Amino acid sequence: MAKAAFFTLGCKVNQNDTEAMMSLFRKDGYEIVPFSDEADVYIINTCTVTHLAERKSRQMIRRAVKQNPDAVVGVVGCLSQLKAEDILKMSGINLVLGTQNRNQIVQWVQRAQVAKQPLNAVAKMEDATPFENIVIDDHWERTRAFLKIQEGCSQFCSYCIVPYARGPARSREPENVLTEVKKIVAAGFKELVLTGTHLGTYGQDIGTDVDLVSILREMCRIDGLERIRLGSIEPVDLTPSLIEFVSMEKKVCNHFHIPLQNGDDTILKKMNRPYRSDDFRKLVAQIREKIPHASISTDVMVGFPGESESHFQNSYDFYQEMAFSRMHVFKYSKREGTPAATFAGQVSPQIKDERSHCLIELGKQMMSRYYHQFEGCVMPLLVEQQKQEDVWEGLTEHYIKVHAAGNDIKKGEIIFVQLEKDMGEYMTGKMISRGE
Repeated sequence: MAKAAFFTLGCKVNQNDTEAMMSLFRKDGYEIVPFSDEADVYIINTCTVTHLAERKSRQMIRRAVKQNPDAVVGVVGCLSQLKAEDILKMSGINLVLGTQNRNQIVQWVQRAQVAKQPLNAVAKMEDATPFENIVIDDHWERTRAFLKIQEGCSQFCSYCIVPYARGPARSREPENVLTEVKKIVAAGFKELVLTGTHLGTYGQDIGTDVDLVSILREMCRIDGLERIRLGSIEPVDLTPSLIEFVSMEKKVCNHFHIPLQNGDDTILKKMNRPYRSDDFRKLVAQIREKIPHASISTDVMVGFPGESESHFQNSYDFYQEMAFSRMHVFKYSKREGTPAATFAGQVSPQIKDERSHCLIELGKQMMSRYYHQFEGCVMPLLVEQQKQEDVWEGLTEHYIKVHAAGNDIKKGEIIFVQLEKDMGEYMTGKMISRGE
């Protein structure tokens, strides 16, 4: 049996794309093996959001070529879409495929096996087709199922390369979405995570009666689905109707990941973000009014061109005020082809590092304060993996990682735990009872 190995860089959308491609290879008779094993085919699903992601992508390509020089090495994803010619110059590459036509990945690999030279299968982004459906029949070796229902972005923030790599926003047909959800439930998954490049725009390209709330409402009617978790939602897409729906629907997790990117209005304007700090402040207030203990996490960026010390301090103060449950900190990375790459006032790597460390520490403090309010509370926990004998790790609906003590706990089940102590990255707890 031929063997295929995969390595994924970047976001949850990329992870979902990889799982879909793995499913296609399995259906064609391939055995999926770890990337560290010798395989007949290596697929590297790349990322180009930052210089670091791009560098890591190239490192993994070289590792695959070294592990088995006779293997077919295929490179797919965002880096391929934007820099196909550069990748084709790398030694040992057999196939380059971008962010389209991944449903034909097996056929392209078969062509590459007999081709006398590397194949460039990257389609032009202006020829982007409607949402590319790849059915995952064999599902994932995980406890939470990820389902991509939206692709692409039409926002064009000044620093972001994603719209150029992923194309315009487009949505998965509702009927197809619901069919996949039913398969996921039938496979025994308790939690479904919805993903997309710009998830909040779901349905805008389909019709006036289709949006994120409408598809969520239909999902919640499916028996056996216990939890739905929203992926990243842009501030402008978190409408009052969506907040109201989440507050009323028990199946939807009280966790919102809302990318803020910066807390200073001058920088937000330069970023071409369609809101200002006070808009975000009002949004958070609306959420907390409806869902008082909601988890609100975010992404923020340091070192955007022109970011002064006062801009940074404004952001720092704003983040403190927002009291996020979790904060992911990124350093600005110049991306050729984006407007921000030409902006004056590029910030030095040293200052980026200093500001990044400062915000990471703030993020830890805010997470600890958020965790602290749940000490002594009993909550349902989705069990994900065993940490040690009679101690299992899982997630609450508020995206709190818990190490729970208990006997005869099984991966994938939902149990009720009493949260005990904040340990930094997680809380300790003990099982009180099993879920229904």
